[in-house]
Amino acid sequence: MELTILMPCLNEADTLAQCVEKARIGLERSGLSGEILVADNGSTDGSQAIAEKLGARVVTVPEKGYGSALRGGIAVAQGWWIIMGDADDSYDFLEIPRFVEKLREGFDLVQGCRLPAGGGVIKPGAMPFLHRWWGNPMFSLLARWWFHAPIHDVYCGLRGFRKDFQQSLNQRCLGMEFATEMIIKSSLLRAKVAEVPITLHPDGRKSHAPHLKTFRDGWRTLRFFLLCTPRWLFLMPGFVLIFLGLLGYALALPGLQIGRANFDAHTLLFASLAILLGYQSVMFSIFTKTFAIGEGILPPDKSLTRFFELVNLEKGLVAGGIGLLGGLALLSWPVWLWQHSGFGPMNYAHTMRWVIPGATLTALGFQTILSSFFVSILGMKRL
Repeated sequence: MELTILMPCLNEADTLAQCVEKARIGLERSGLSGEILVADNGSTDGSQAIAEKLGARVVTVPEKGYGSALRGGIAVAQGWWIIMGDADDSYDFLEIPRFVEKLREGFDLVQGCRLPAGGGVIKPGAMPFLHRWWGNPMFSLLARWWFHAPIHDVYCGLRGFRKDFQQSLNQRCLGMEFATEMIIKSSLLRAKVAEVPITLHPDGRKSHAPHLKTFRDGWRTLRFFLLCTPRWLFLMPGFVLIFLGLLGYALALPGLQIGRANFDAHTLLFASLAILLGYQSVMFSIFTKTFAIGEGILPPDKSLTRFFELVNLEKGLVAGGIGLLGGLALLSWPVWLWQHSGFGPMNYAHTMRWVIPGATLTALGFQTILSSFFVSILGMKRL
């Protein structure tokens, strides 16, 4: 069997018959041997009987979620290629031959595009205002910027792919972000991705509202994007904060005056805060990337592998220990001065130049020790 047309289904009795019939015609026009597979996610409106009556194969997927339904369907699909699409009659399965043409050309993933930016057409009333003009364009733009994805509609649910290619992605998302996970992982793996302009029609269901929840699913997608891009969320902002902190130290330690501005102990305190926050952000970037790769959310990263070849647990403990001891040494000097003054008042403008760097270095050393242990735990292989 060459092609499986896969439809996730949850109470789609209003439109399922039209979708299956169009998929049958599209399959015939493609010239391939194939099947129509409905992955039912717990329908209670008789959708299963409708699909079976029209000759579709039905598989029951008990685990709830859009991604769960698709994963369950893909697992049992018999086709070498799979074309997936929603069963709400918003996608025209008569366009299947256009996807088959690209798959025959050797593309791993063929993504539909509903947005005019990619040549697609949105019929009046087919897409909510916020989705059309903000959510979809924004997430698609981020996918192009952050992951170099060659697409204009990251959310389009009509797409085709090789079954073995999709299974190599090791997708983990169970909800609506399943669709964006496929795009992101394909882009990171430098897969061959093509885009096919399609027409989006109004949702044909009357008995219930769409399953997609704008703010819930939008937040879940954004959260997944950020998990996949710790470089932009944590690493780069962390480096900027560290740079600003070091600049503050360069100005405050010698007590420079630029114009009417005097840089003294207060500048040191703000600079230390920037360094501590920046360092924590950088470490959190490493934690996030290590976790995402270990859980199969992201593919292995050569830069992270090289980093761990240079920096291991033992080196991290040594570096953290040196920082901790250096900070304590700096802190011991003002303590010694205080003791020799009879524990009386001190010249804070002088002593804070030792206390603030000492406290900062001590905190950095302690964080490094804990972070080294934690990242080594995250990187451990499961037994």
